[in-house]
Amino acid sequence: MEAAGFVYRHSSGMEIFLDNASAKARDAVHIIFANEKVRSHEPAANPDVSESEPAIHFRVLSLEPLVRIKLTAFRDKDKVHIRDLIDVGLIDSTWLTRLPEALAIRLKSLLDTPEG
Repeated sequence: MEAAGFVYRHSSGMEIFLDNASAKARDAVHIIFANEKVRSHEPAANPDVSESEPAIHFRVLSLEPLVRIKLTAFRDKDKVHIRDLIDVGLIDSTWLTRLPEALAIRLKSLLDTPEG
């Protein structure tokens, strides 16, 4: 990615690539490794690459592993993304039994507070 003009940085335990040296980490391309936790205290590891689907030029993470990532990170923007998925009917209470307990608790809190 550096050859394409991105600037590498290790930030908060993550590998990221910025558009330029003054860019913010929140705008960076974040490299997430399969089957590893981003932070050691997180309740779940990242999904395996096998949990993806082929697109024309790349693979795309399937919905369930994407939801697990969002519930694991559980930042404000992840909560908004999960609420959006709930609003459009892609996630509902039937998902609670599909998730590890720690993630199901987080999803339940979002289902119970749809407006935040």
